Amino acid sequence: MTDSPDYESLAAHLEDLEEKSRTWHRTLCSAFLNEEEQSAMVKLFPPSKYVRYDGGYPEARKKKVIFPADGEDDFSDIACLKATIDQRFRRIGHSDILGALMHLQIDRSSFGDFWIEENCIYLYTSTGMASFLIDNLKRINQLNVSFECTDDRPVQVFRTKKIKCVVASERADALVAGLVHCSRTEAKELIRAGMVQVNHVTLEEPDKLCDNNVTISIRGTGRFTYLGTDHATKSGRIAAEFLQYI
Repeated sequence: MTDSPDYESLAAHLEDLEEKSRTWHRTLCSAFLNEEEQSAMVKLFPPSKYVRYDGGYPEARKKKVIFPADGEDDFSDIACLKATIDQRFRRIGHSDILGALMHLQIDRSSFGDFWIEENCIYLYTSTGMASFLIDNLKRINQLNVSFECTDDRPVQVFRTKKIKCVVASERADALVAGLVHCSRTEAKELIRAGMVQVNHVTLEEPDKLCDNNVTISIRGTGRFTYLGTDHATKSGRIAAEFLQYI
C-alpha cells in the first residue's frame, strides 16, 4: 500500500493565509490546487462567505483557495490567456502545451486549466504570471504562438461516451478490472500502487464500494464517472455503466 499524500504543509500554508487575511483585512489566495489537493483541503476549509474556490469558471478542475477580506468581496486574481493558432501544418495537443510550460521552469501550481478549442488555446493563470507567459510562451512544439489576455471566461467542455462493463460487483477492484480489462488481482495491484483515485482521492483499499456518480481515475487508462448498474446477468454479475472522458 502506498503512503497517503502529506498535506500538512499545504494546510499550514492555507491556515497562514486565512489568518493574515483576517488580521490585515486583505483578500489573499493560494496558488492553483489540483483536484486531489482540493478534495483534501475542502474538509479543512469548506466553502463559505470567507472561503472560495475559484479556477476562473465554475467547472474548472484546478482552483485557487481565496480568502476574501469580507463576505462581499468578489476579488479574483485569475486571468485567462488566449492564443489563436494555425494547425494546418502542425498539430499540437495537451501534452505539448504542458511541455512548453514546464520548459519555462515554472511550477504547475502557477497555472490552472488549459485546453485547445478549434483554433484557439485557452490558458488560465494568475494575473501576476500572465505577463510572464505572454512574453515567454512563444513556441509550442515548433508552432509559433502569441498569447493575450481576454475578458472572456471560456468553459472547457469535456467529451464523453457511455460504456458498459460486465463486472463481479460494485467493489472498486471489480470496477477497475472491468475498465482496464484485467484480472481482479491485477486491479488490486494497481490500487495498492496508488494508480487509482476515487473522487480525486488516491484509493488505498480495493474493497471500497463505489456509489453512483463517483469519479474513477486510473493512471494510464483514463477518467470515468460510474453511473450505476444497468442489469444483472444470468451468472450473477452486473452490467456497470460509465461515462468515459475522451
